[in-house]
Order: sequence, then C-alpha cells, then structure tokens
Amino acid sequence: MLRAEATRAVSQPTLTTDHLVLRPFTAADADDVQTIAGEREIAYNTATIPHPYPEGAAEAWILAHADAFQAKKGAVFAITLRETGELVGAVGLNVEPEHTRAELGYWIGKTFWNHGYATEAARQVVRFGFQAFGLLRLYARAFVRNQASRRVLEKIGMRYEGRLRGHFLKWGEPLDLDMFGLLATDTSPGKGT
Repeated sequence: MLRAEATRAVSQPTLTTDHLVLRPFTAADADDVQTIAGEREIAYNTATIPHPYPEGAAEAWILAHADAFQAKKGAVFAITLRETGELVGAVGLNVEPEHTRAELGYWIGKTFWNHGYATEAARQVVRFGFQAFGLLRLYARAFVRNQASRRVLEKIGMRYEGRLRGHFLKWGEPLDLDMFGLLATDTSPGKGT
C-alpha cells in the first residue's frame, strides 16, 4: 500500500541586512517594477530585461516567483529600504537543482545606484542560497561594459573565471560576458572582502 504524503507549501522567507529588507515580491509591487525596470539604463546592463518594458510583464514575472520557489528552482527577492520600505530593485537565484548550482542576478533602480545596495543584497542572498538550497556553486555573469556589477561580484567574494567573447547579443550588438563563481567550499562564501 502506498503511503500518501502531505505536501506543505513552504513560504519564501524574508531576509534582513543592516539597511535592507529582502522580501518576496507581491502583486502590489507591479507598478514599481514596471517603472524601475522600465528605465533604459536597467535594460542596457541586464541580459533579460527588455526595453521598452511591456505592459503586464511585471505582473507575470511576479506571479512566477512562488511556483519557482516551491519547485526549488529559484528565489527572487524585492530589495526594499529597511527604514521606508521603498522598492529599490531585485535580487535572486535561478537554481539548477540537477547540478546543485544557481545563477545570481540583480538589478537596482537608477536613482539608488552607488549606495552599496546591490552588494549588501547579493551578499545576503548568496548566504541564503548555500544554506537554503544546499548549493555547491553559485555563478554570475556581467557584461564587460558593466564595471559596477563586476565590482559587486568581486566584493561578495566571487572569483573571476573567464570571458566569453561576443557571447550575448543585446540590441543587435555582440557583447562580451565575464563569468564569476563561488563554491560552497570557498572561505566564508558571500562574505567577500
């Protein structure tokens, strides 16, 4: 006789840092996501955000998060200011369970650049990824032209692993991508320097 096992939905946690609260996105965030991610400069430096940002895309993106977390294939967090709750960006992991690894990704609204929010959020999500998903490896990609993102990855302890020349076509332009990685066995993953 087969034993029926109850499946219990696990909610994505909220993480906190000194200046930020990293929480699951809600439907109420859609207008802010549309506005912030819709900035040309955000799309210019990311692989997956289109420009112009299509109507309804924010809602669809937010709706997909819970299922991905339940399937242990991802975790996307709204980056909000601890004092005001204002949305400043997103940070997340795209988990590849078959390889026990995940890709780290993030974006920060243009008006919030140069405050250290990407570094603070990414560092916390790296720790979360290794602990919550039992990952062996985290990796990230950055366009060579995006020096700010490269600095974030270096600050959180990721190691430069190489360059993929002409690897990504963005708005008709072939771009070089730099690869960064971090292993669970590296000293203090996510701590950085």
